[in-house]
Parts: sequence; C-alpha cells; structure tokens
Amino acid sequence: MFKGIVRGKIEENILVITMALIVALVFIQGASRFLIGTSISWGSELAIYLHILQVWIGASLAVRSGQHVKIEVFVNLFSRNVQFYLKLLALIVWFAFALFLAVAGSIFVYEIFESAQKTPTMRILLGIPYLAVPLGGTLMTFRLCEQIYFLFKKKSSSDLDSGKGE
Repeated sequence: MFKGIVRGKIEENILVITMALIVALVFIQGASRFLIGTSISWGSELAIYLHILQVWIGASLAVRSGQHVKIEVFVNLFSRNVQFYLKLLALIVWFAFALFLAVAGSIFVYEIFESAQKTPTMRILLGIPYLAVPLGGTLMTFRLCEQIYFLFKKKSSSDLDSGKGE
C-alpha cells in the first residue's frame, strides 16, 4: 500500500473513481429529467462535493508530478547553486502553507463535526465533504517532502557528476 501512495496511485485511483461517479450522476440527472420529468434531489450536491475532492486530490498529484504552475524565468537567471536554494525556499514556503492547510483544515473540520451541521439535500454531516481540505493539505505536505528529497538527490548527483562531491 505504501508503494502505491509513493507512486501516486492513490490519487490517480481516487480521481478516476470520482470522475466516473460524477459522469454517472450527471447522466442520470439529465436522463431522469428528460424521461420522467424529475431528478435525484441530492445528485447535484454530491457531484459538487466530489468535484471539490478532485481539486484537492489533483493538487497533490500535481505536486508529485511537478505540474503546478511555476515561473522559472527568474530562477533560471541565476547560477545552478542559487537556483537550488531558490527552489528549496519555494518548496519550504509551499510546504509550510500546505501544512497550515492540513492543520487548520483539521481544526475547522473538527469544529464542523462538533456543530453537527448537515448538508442541505443529502443530510450527511457537513464535516464529511470538508474532509477534502485536510486530506489534500496532508497529501500535499507528503508530496512536498518528496520534492525536497528529490531536489537534494538531484543536487548531490549533479555535484558528484561535476566532481564537487569528492
């Protein structure tokens, strides 16, 4: 299981399953409106919550694969050594923000669970859909740790290749 998490299969599987569920929900909603003149009352709400989950899980997957938007024109103006430290600084700041999301999101979700608020149509505890925030923040912190590790690994291998590591 841990290898699946490291390789990003968990995120990919969640994204595929939630996309299939959203497509099925939207299709059923449209077909039932057309065929019987009514639709599932909670279908749209569930589709929205699944999409929010997709955004947070997708953000984690984008960290793992290095697909987040970056402006590297500025960074590329500097030497490789300075580039390393600028990239490290960016990852550390991002890590701190993701950790904040995970911690503050967990506190927020706990408070929502404590209030026992329920969603409008599905009538489930509102904290359940909000779990996407701390889950996404936690996965991003894990992925950012990986990125920091890979940055150091790349630096050490480039130092050895250039003869500086000897």
